[in-house]
Amino acid sequence: MRMVWLVGLRRAENGGRAMIWWWWILPAAAALIGLVLLVRGLRALFGGRAVRGVAGAALGGGVLWLASLATLFGLNLQTYDRLTYERPVASLELRRLGPQYYEIELTPLSQDRPAAATLYPVHGDDWRIDAQVLKWKPWANVLGLDSQYRLERLSGRYRTVEQELTAERSAYDLAAIEENARNGALPYKVEAWDAIRRYRRYIDAADTLYGSAAYMPMAEGARYEVWITQSGLIARPVNEAARAASAGGWTVAD
Repeated sequence: MRMVWLVGLRRAENGGRAMIWWWWILPAAAALIGLVLLVRGLRALFGGRAVRGVAGAALGGGVLWLASLATLFGLNLQTYDRLTYERPVASLELRRLGPQYYEIELTPLSQDRPAAATLYPVHGDDWRIDAQVLKWKPWANVLGLDSQYRLERLSGRYRTVEQELTAERSAYDLAAIEENARNGALPYKVEAWDAIRRYRRYIDAADTLYGSAAYMPMAEGARYEVWITQSGLIARPVNEAARAASAGGWTVAD
């Protein structure tokens, strides 16, 4: 675990999720302008100039609303890491709790802060991790938007379809856990993934948005690393237990 923590710390020192300056400066400037317009509109309204007052207050309120949306969008985008080269994004260590039942110690290898491990009990034969990937168009790259990813879900997977349909399942929302840890439990939020898809007809900045997943067999003492590449997630065994479990054909977990 000390080695994993040091890797995470080095990546944090190199920077990873530092937001582009205009994600904060422009919404702040717009909010200030909106506030000034709102105050002037209210003063005009209470001064007896109804038309000018209503127009000014409506314009100021609208600018403040747009600035708030841009700020919430930027906060959600912070939960995505930059994808500029192939690198490890998570470490998993497994401990058997029972038949087809394991405890996974998951350590996200974030670039901007020391790694913190979390324990997840998972049912199944394999573990599976999912990620969301955002790839921007060239003109958006010029503005500083690199390809980005976010770990989305950890779950268990059975080898047989029958068990997939009937056996106990395990799934954890890694994206929500990350967002709460970073931004706190905000009463309102703008989900970048959904907003980009919904409003693509107006601002077509994204080249593609896609999901990627990797899965490997679960075994006592097995350790794996998950890497992100330009084509998606890949998983690699890093000790003998993991290599033995993933070599020579997979079988149903004990």
